[in-house]
Amino acid sequence: MANDDTTARTALVTGGNRGIGLAIARALAADGVRVVVGSRSGQAPDGLAAVPLDVTDSASVDAAFDAAEQLLGGPVEILVANAGVTRDQLLMRLSDDEIDAVVQTNLVGAIRCARRASRGMIRLKRGRMIFISSVVGLNGSPGQVGYAATKAALVGVARSITRELGGRRITANVVAPGFIDTDMTAELGEDLRTTYRSQIPAGRFGDPADVAAACVFLASPDAAYVSGAVLPVDGGLGMGH
Repeated sequence: MANDDTTARTALVTGGNRGIGLAIARALAADGVRVVVGSRSGQAPDGLAAVPLDVTDSASVDAAFDAAEQLLGGPVEILVANAGVTRDQLLMRLSDDEIDAVVQTNLVGAIRCARRASRGMIRLKRGRMIFISSVVGLNGSPGQVGYAATKAALVGVARSITRELGGRRITANVVAPGFIDTDMTAELGEDLRTTYRSQIPAGRFGDPADVAAACVFLASPDAAYVSGAVLPVDGGLGMGH
């Protein structure tokens, strides 16, 4: 167990009102972290505080962090950059609007949040940034050029932050989920689900709790010396990447 002075006990989870983000927020709260959820609606899930947050707008990011800091009584010590969108489309049909929506949310939005979070973390001389990527970011996937590009880019973001802020006891890591049972995967037809499942060495889709457990570890004292890492939570799907 690492020294307690590296322990971060306040968190903001973007896109934390449903799915994987909500599972992460609940798991952190169960681990004793005071959690605020950020979402476009600003609606609070049961038992959690929430603030309105549109990661595509810098003013909204700043306002959300200000509000979260008021609720938490201090700086955000753990940032989980989970907010994301998909605009799946074959390359030749991909529009500029679809590209921009994915890049602004998944990549630029994560950088905006990291930039704002870094202020408090630098003052505290400690902090954890966790970026939720995807196995698609390193594996690739047809019809997901924009999405895969943004998810791959988060690795460069985390590793650059590690080199820039690592000396201040600020870590930055990436969690790369594979196929997880969420509302999004539930919409897949059973034939497609069977095909995807056959490609996963574990033989099953993951649970949001699997991703949440990885985030709880990276936010914990036990991960104080882990930074710039990519932690796959994909049942072996992305091995070698």
